[in-house]
Amino acid sequence: MSKWKVRIALAGGLLLSFAILLGDVVLGVFSGKREPQAVSAGMRSAGADSLLRPEEAHLVKLFEKASRSVVFITNTAVRRGFFFDTSKEVAQGSGSGFVWDKKGHVVTNYHVIAGADSVIVSFDSKTSYRARVVGVAADKDLAVLKIDASADSLYPLSIGTSNSLKVGMMALAIGNPFGLDRSLSKGIISALGREFRSLTGRTITSAIQTDAAINPGNSGGPLLDSGGRLIGVNTTIISGSRSSSGVGFAIPVNTVRRVVEQLIRFGKVVRPTLGVYNFSDEQARYLDVERGVVIRNVVKESGAAVAGLRGVRELRNRRFALGDVIVGIAEDAVDDEDDLLNALEKFKAGDKVKVSILRDGKEKTVTVKLQGAE
Repeated sequence: MSKWKVRIALAGGLLLSFAILLGDVVLGVFSGKREPQAVSAGMRSAGADSLLRPEEAHLVKLFEKASRSVVFITNTAVRRGFFFDTSKEVAQGSGSGFVWDKKGHVVTNYHVIAGADSVIVSFDSKTSYRARVVGVAADKDLAVLKIDASADSLYPLSIGTSNSLKVGMMALAIGNPFGLDRSLSKGIISALGREFRSLTGRTITSAIQTDAAINPGNSGGPLLDSGGRLIGVNTTIISGSRSSSGVGFAIPVNTVRRVVEQLIRFGKVVRPTLGVYNFSDEQARYLDVERGVVIRNVVKESGAAVAGLRGVRELRNRRFALGDVIVGIAEDAVDDEDDLLNALEKFKAGDKVKVSILRDGKEKTVTVKLQGAE
């Protein structure tokens, strides 16, 4: 056999072997048989879920579901031209928010939209809507917007509860930090019952502290539990650099639900009140009252009047008697005006509450029917 014939024979043998091998692979694919290398490749192409730990797979699915509800909010202002003949809208701030219901209500922080001439709500699909402000609760740093979107395009979050929260439970924050679209951060509930002040100076109580990263732009976004339920609205951080330092605060969902429902129904928060006017804390301390809220006068025919609460009274010889000093509402101690307002906000108009007062140096308790006020 010549040299060329030997080479041709070898080449033919190699081609035949390759064809047989290829046939085995093809037959193996269609018959359900795979070579070891094909099995490994198949696992990689089967999807990332097969390579994730159970906790990771759960977080991936939770984020994919919950992020559909999270929106990017742009606060815009109208800027006039030099000669006032032209104007344009410019963004003056941004933040996050989330879908509350199928009617198009969106919840965010008040400070995210404060001072806006218009508000734009954007979804992951890049669909944007001009939003109408339904109502705001500046004292609670909450606002409700309304967009004209079809119900089938809206995915409200599941609403949880603040009552069952425990320190150490998982906390997940979704928002748009630094303008980055839909970011997830994971941490735990670091503490409960924290307090911080809103833009109006009022104290927001029962706040959730978390080490889940919250940065500028996260404001108004949801804080979720491990089941994807809303447990708070991310609001503020403690940091000298305005970046996450592991100490973020969220308004608890029980407060959010109460405020949002009133804003949707009335366009404002209807606060329960006793039916009294009181001295300020500074005035009370000037009167040598170190603890409690001093009643200045009582509204006629109010719950306080029916219960017999007293304001300042004029005595003989142009002398005056100090009014009752409120020192407790139900189970809550009242040391100042903030305490009184926060204690009353746990109730609604029409509720009857126990009010502890100091009168002539002695403590007594009366029952007052609350009424509504703006």
